[in-house]
Amino acid sequence: MSTRIPFLKGHGTENDFVIVPDPENALDLPPAAVAALCDRRAGIGGDGLLHVVRSAEHPEAAQMAGEAEWFMDYRNGDGSVAEMCGNGVRVFARYLQHAGHVTEGDLAVATRGGVKTVHIAKDGDVTVGMGKALLPEGDVTVSVGDRSWPARNVNMGNPHAVAFVDDLAHAGDLYSPPPFSPAAAYPSGVNVEFVVDRGPRHVAMRVHERGAGETRSCGTGACAVAVAAARRDGVDPAATGSPATYTVDVPGGTLVITERADGEIEMTGPAVIVAEGEIDADWLENAVR
Repeated sequence: MSTRIPFLKGHGTENDFVIVPDPENALDLPPAAVAALCDRRAGIGGDGLLHVVRSAEHPEAAQMAGEAEWFMDYRNGDGSVAEMCGNGVRVFARYLQHAGHVTEGDLAVATRGGVKTVHIAKDGDVTVGMGKALLPEGDVTVSVGDRSWPARNVNMGNPHAVAFVDDLAHAGDLYSPPPFSPAAAYPSGVNVEFVVDRGPRHVAMRVHERGAGETRSCGTGACAVAVAAARRDGVDPAATGSPATYTVDVPGGTLVITERADGEIEMTGPAVIVAEGEIDADWLENAVR
């Protein structure tokens, strides 16, 4: 390992990430190393880490190399592996543009949740094709303190429980994962969104992200919220033949979510690179001991 490891810092609606370019997949990034880098006091700080690898060089992405040159090896802030991160994909694409690997226009990004289509617009916003939502059957309940709410089970390549509440403050501090039932609904944990209405097809949310705690934004969560809100409102683009667009306010900004008649979901929002530098490899090695 070299004595210095390049990194960048970026965010999408204030969902922030440590970005580690590693095209040849040469770095060893065990969970403890990722957690150390994402530590906001002793490390660089981030809700998660974007490990940038060429798909052909990563065993989990090699089969996608024909469709997407780059693989987003995404890790949660605690070091655990995640299937997808919608804000992360936008920031990942912005990094590829920043590094000169891609330009404005369309590209494909491989993730554990499949290949995602991305469009980098001239105005700076990035649109990600998030795939189709799955709506598993069965009742789900989430709780905070002595309050409980029914939640909509939505899967966006990762699991979500969407609860509509009267006040976002009812979500509590969201330091710990909100309890849910039945346990069998989410055997590997779940992202929990609490949602209030702001206007016609306009909602606001707070989220506890599995493995990260409360974050300022969650892209897959915003998509899950838009789908859940549409179904609650009696809107199903597959039935009407017309797309449905919802504005979703998150603590870190605003995302625009469109569900098309074919079920495909598109998410549009900003993505920003704020800094770049070098990690001391000796520090990182000591941090994981």
